[in-house]
Amino acid sequence: MSAAAATPAPPRLPGDRFIWYVIMLEGTTFGVLFIAFAFTRLWHLELFRASQQKLDISAGAINTGLLLTASWCIARAVQGVRAGGRGAGLGWLGAGIAGGVGFVALKLTEYAAKAAQGIGLSTNLFFDFYFILTGFHLLHVLAGLFALSLSGVGLMRQPREALSAYTLETFASFWHLVDLLWLVLFPLVYVMR
Repeated sequence: MSAAAATPAPPRLPGDRFIWYVIMLEGTTFGVLFIAFAFTRLWHLELFRASQQKLDISAGAINTGLLLTASWCIARAVQGVRAGGRGAGLGWLGAGIAGGVGFVALKLTEYAAKAAQGIGLSTNLFFDFYFILTGFHLLHVLAGLFALSLSGVGLMRQPREALSAYTLETFASFWHLVDLLWLVLFPLVYVMR
């Protein structure tokens, strides 16, 4: 065996390089919003604490579980396709998408409950941040679901002998960003007192 053959391939980022620029940009944007929330909270601590009491922490926790489970399913879908299993990949992808749809449904239910209580975007400074942060995140969830659905259609159209996980890896990377953002957003907005 030659030395070149024994050398492992260098690590690479999964998916297309462009998605990593998008991930860095979106991560930075949310980072700025998270910092703005944290500093504003310091200046309006009592308002933020009182307003947080009106959030449904159980819904936030369930949504955390839904997103974590969806991400796990998406990772399994990538593994399945890499192993040459279109059916397994599509099954896991469908389960991941279902978790994302569950997140969207529960978040919309939560927004409807806030509206029924007379709480909206201009109720107070806390709810301005709440609706901007969670709404912006919800848009990312919807974009991720759309992209994952497109990758599923692409997988169904690929010839079995040329099955590739490249597109799925690309959109899975974005989906994991969406999951990571929620893992910061949930404790910051719902839990931290």
